[in-house]
Amino acid sequence: MNHLPILPILIPLLAGALILLVERRGMAAQRMVAWSSMATLLVTAIVLAARADEGTPMVYLVGDWPARLGIALMVDRVNALMVLATVLLGIASLLYACAGWDRRALHFHALFQLQLAGLNGAFLTGDLFNLFVFFEVLLIASYGLLLSGGRGLRMRAGLHYVVFNIMASTLFLIALGLLYGLTGTLNMAEMALRIAAAPASDLALIRAASGILLVVFCAKAALLPLYLWLPETYARAPAAVVALFTVMTKLGVYAVLRVYSLVFGPGAGEISGWAWDWLLPAGAVTLVLASLGALAGRTLRGTVGYLVIGSAATLFIAFSLQTPAAVGAGLYYLLHSTFVTAALFLILDLVRRQRGATADSLETAAPMGSKTLLGILFLIAAVSVAGLPPLSGFIGKLTLLAAVPVEHTGWIWATILITSLMVVVALSRVGSQVFWRAGTYTECEAPTPPQRVEIAAAMLLTAYGIALVLGAAPVLRYTQAAGEQILEPSQHLESVRASQPQLRAPSP
Repeated sequence: MNHLPILPILIPLLAGALILLVERRGMAAQRMVAWSSMATLLVTAIVLAARADEGTPMVYLVGDWPARLGIALMVDRVNALMVLATVLLGIASLLYACAGWDRRALHFHALFQLQLAGLNGAFLTGDLFNLFVFFEVLLIASYGLLLSGGRGLRMRAGLHYVVFNIMASTLFLIALGLLYGLTGTLNMAEMALRIAAAPASDLALIRAASGILLVVFCAKAALLPLYLWLPETYARAPAAVVALFTVMTKLGVYAVLRVYSLVFGPGAGEISGWAWDWLLPAGAVTLVLASLGALAGRTLRGTVGYLVIGSAATLFIAFSLQTPAAVGAGLYYLLHSTFVTAALFLILDLVRRQRGATADSLETAAPMGSKTLLGILFLIAAVSVAGLPPLSGFIGKLTLLAAVPVEHTGWIWATILITSLMVVVALSRVGSQVFWRAGTYTECEAPTPPQRVEIAAAMLLTAYGIALVLGAAPVLRYTQAAGEQILEPSQHLESVRASQPQLRAPSP
């Protein structure tokens, strides 16, 4: 059996446990284990993406039990891409934290590795219950990272985040109980086949359970009206933590794409694809409201929080179109938006610390240290996130607009282009207030310049976006193939059902 699919989960789990054992040896030992884990994860993620690009999904039976009975991991182009994006994002976040913030957070490195394990597991699992389990692993780790050392407004925002996610997890369990009672399985591939053969009397309850699941995933992805928790939480979180958090909203979008393309996909009969008819307008309205929120932002990091919501809304629009071209364009945009919003969080955290008592308030101008370097980084990130040429945001939005079917062209084009203009105005306001109108410190007042490690982390995330431009052709080829693969689930179903235990014969 090929053990490659389980490594992105196993490596950070073992690293997190090892870090707990070496904590008494000091921060250097913890960082050494953490970076060894990241290097191994990066190699694993690259190999996994290359293997997935061969076109045949890989299935891993944990414990060697048949898929219908045990835990199955599944790797195709889409989730291999998500794992690679998570690892790349984790490298930049860890680099920024190693400038000193990891010393102030209790068990930072262990929790960071556990969150990576939860994220990778959620992307790779082929089982709905284990999707819930991995959601809880990453959420529990995120609670520790967010609340560690917090007080005041950060503690309040963190507690709101905890309560909101506990309620969402409760709904998740209710939906899982309903689906298991109706279908007798929680393996996604097996469930898809049983829903296709379900009696008509069960379809109303199956649809209700799928509706509860949709609410849970949309809450994770911060879709209207379930996005109010995100701006304040992300604005108060430590920069190294919130940079990794940017992929968590994308996990919610991925879960919708995976579950509603496979379990409730083309073979689900009467309830096939029902969710997309609701998600398309919901995504458009969320995008408009997120852009208005960015325009009205009163803090630097709060403004970027609304941009995270807007990026998730754009993905819902792309995936709801349910064409390979649109889904492929959405996956490219997912990579771009994850890296550029994370870069903005790091850049604006550095900006905040260079503005003295004014911090990240947008209501007044203030003196600004290290203005030139931070201004250039902000300009690159702002141009990219606004979708202006020649950076990756422009390529992502252009590819998405080209993939819009004729019947939706008018209103989707208008929504995306108008909201892009609103984002340009919002970021122009931020730039002019922070950099253009900035005063000058006296020599004795000037704050300490950012550390080189912090600048390197922000530049690394910016470089990811530039790499997406330079490598746009092969990346788009990969994402288009991924779009075709996830919208044609028959190969996935056949791969899971054909996977047999290696050491025991399956029971009849």
